[in-house]
Amino acid sequence: MNNIVILPIIIPLIMGMILVIFRKSIQFQRWMSLIAIAAVGSTSIYLMTQIKGHGMQTLQLGGWQAPFGVSMVADMFAVLLLATTSFVALCCLIYAFGSIGRERESYYFYPMFLFLLTGINGSFLTGDIFNLFVCFEVMLISSYVLLSLGGTKIQLRESIKYVLVNIISSFLFLLAVAYLYAMTGTLNLAHLSVRIAEVGQDGLMTTVAILFLIVFSLKAALFLFFWLPGSYSAPPTAVAAVFAALLTKVGMYAIFRMFTLVFYHEPQVTHLIIGILGGLTMVLGAFGAIAYWDIKKILAYNVIVGVGLIMSGLAAFTSTAITGSIYYLIHDIIIKALIFLLGGTMIHLTGTSNLKDMSGLIRTHPYVGWMFFIAALSLAGIPPLSGFIGKVLITKGTFEASYFWLGGIGLLTSLLVLYSVMKIFMNGFWGETLLSEDMEKGTTKGLMFPMGCLLAATVALGFGAEGIHEYVSMAAEGLLRPELYIEAVLGRNPMP
Repeated sequence: MNNIVILPIIIPLIMGMILVIFRKSIQFQRWMSLIAIAAVGSTSIYLMTQIKGHGMQTLQLGGWQAPFGVSMVADMFAVLLLATTSFVALCCLIYAFGSIGRERESYYFYPMFLFLLTGINGSFLTGDIFNLFVCFEVMLISSYVLLSLGGTKIQLRESIKYVLVNIISSFLFLLAVAYLYAMTGTLNLAHLSVRIAEVGQDGLMTTVAILFLIVFSLKAALFLFFWLPGSYSAPPTAVAAVFAALLTKVGMYAIFRMFTLVFYHEPQVTHLIIGILGGLTMVLGAFGAIAYWDIKKILAYNVIVGVGLIMSGLAAFTSTAITGSIYYLIHDIIIKALIFLLGGTMIHLTGTSNLKDMSGLIRTHPYVGWMFFIAALSLAGIPPLSGFIGKVLITKGTFEASYFWLGGIGLLTSLLVLYSVMKIFMNGFWGETLLSEDMEKGTTKGLMFPMGCLLAATVALGFGAEGIHEYVSMAAEGLLRPELYIEAVLGRNPMP
């Protein structure tokens, strides 16, 4: 047992509840939010060292042993995502200080931000599928408020669609959980893995697995992404960046966890479906990215392309591919937050998101321009930046699994991604300067520091990939060897 496992959930939850009381004290809310997220990040780093030295960390709440109690499990995969989430959330929060506006700050922005992190962190750490549903709902309810906070027409319109889609997916989630419990008699993930291994993954069980895939695909925007471009274009920049960086990643995490720990017995069916969905997602997302001249829509469709690429590694289901997906998942969290903040800054300065109505920003804001250029190269996977390593490993893994078509789609869509973001750079920063600094609609005051931190992270992740290789390899091993997870939770090795 390790009580520290629960802290990444408890810290933002309690702090969020406290900040609800101090709605008018903006400075207090800012500082307490920063302290809470920094504490979660420090806890995540400590957990990484513990897992490296002593293996997975588990906590059985209430003293009830698994599978009868509620299990919290911190393996290397979950903790890497926790640490990355904390860093990105901290940067987006600092960006919000200078951009979100006093009215939104005084109407529970910071408590909702912390409650959102509570749901995300809980989804990463729970070892029980029903509690995964609960954490999803905490995250989604908070995202509903953040999406609509401010009450603009586009926010209200998109929030209705967003809420309806998630209500449907939540209903299907409960339905899938009910069927799974009826068939296995347990909801503990480790115990589910043992039960399904004992009885076999027959046709009915595979059908339930596909139902879970549909649920998590809706949440991760894997093929079923029709709700995402509008929803991620509506909120303020800081909120959109958090959504782009984190929300789809929780759905992807759930797919990885379920299809490496529970439903891994029929990969020729389940993982092939994941591969097909991943390939279609990349193609359709890339076409959407190159079709639009609106910065928000271009960046939103690039979120979709990243989902498809990461899922390609799971579809291949080789050590190389899974390692590549973890690398790329960490990169994608950082780079999506950065590119959305940079795109939002361009809109903040010009007052428009239409590329045809802006140009020449490189003359008045060279730092923003060159930061966007480096971020665009990283997003497209150009070496030696962070996107390159994960993309190469995923492609190699798909080839090892004889999914040559999937690897080819990944390479082709990388070129389309590069074209889409370079279109923003060439049209937004080059050409005749349409706005002088006096004519600009906003300022970069207070916005450069968090974007600089994210840029430094993506550069460091590329040049210093060897430094986290041991941790990523350990995370990949944990996903490919479910018996390690089962032994840590249940205290026994299920393998003969």
